[in-house]
Amino acid sequence: MSKRQDEAKARFWQGTIREAARSGVSIREFCRQRKLNVAQFYWWRRRLKETWRRTMRNSGAGSGVASFALVSDEPGAADAGIELVLGDGRRLRIGRGVDEATLRSVLAALQAQGC
Repeated sequence: MSKRQDEAKARFWQGTIREAARSGVSIREFCRQRKLNVAQFYWWRRRLKETWRRTMRNSGAGSGVASFALVSDEPGAADAGIELVLGDGRRLRIGRGVDEATLRSVLAALQAQGC
């Protein structure tokens, strides 16, 4: 298979995995509705996560240097506070005015879990 075909498949599965996360249904149900192979879904999810981690490690991400990205350009979206993307791809949204002690407790718990 050519590199171009591999990249097209990876883009397809990235979009599909994002769509599944937003769907509100189980992975099994999501795949059934779209006639996708469940095992293939999980294989691609694992492969893309490993590729992302390798890329982040090689780019020096996680070296203590913060980087930021626009999450939304919708009016009023900035009022939501900040969003942290954790090492495993999960997102933590922190609203404006959160109590500092609460935020420290949450971050400490995440750190203890190795996130």
